[in-house]
Amino acid sequence: MGIDKQSEVSANLQIGPTSLGMVRIYVEADGGVELPLDFEPEEALEIAEEIRAAAEMARGMSKPRR
Repeated sequence: MGIDKQSEVSANLQIGPTSLGMVRIYVEADGGVELPLDFEPEEALEIAEEIRAAAEMARGMSKPRR
């Protein structure tokens, strides 16, 4: 599956700090899949910037054309 392909899979996403000073992205998907992803704070900030940049690009793509 690619980044631009639709899917019928639903998932829950949780993001927060761990007791060890990491940032955890926790994904729980259909079928009992549980995926904890731990990142150093610097990595988490880089991921946040990538998400922000992608959101800005997506916003630009969804603007109605005149």
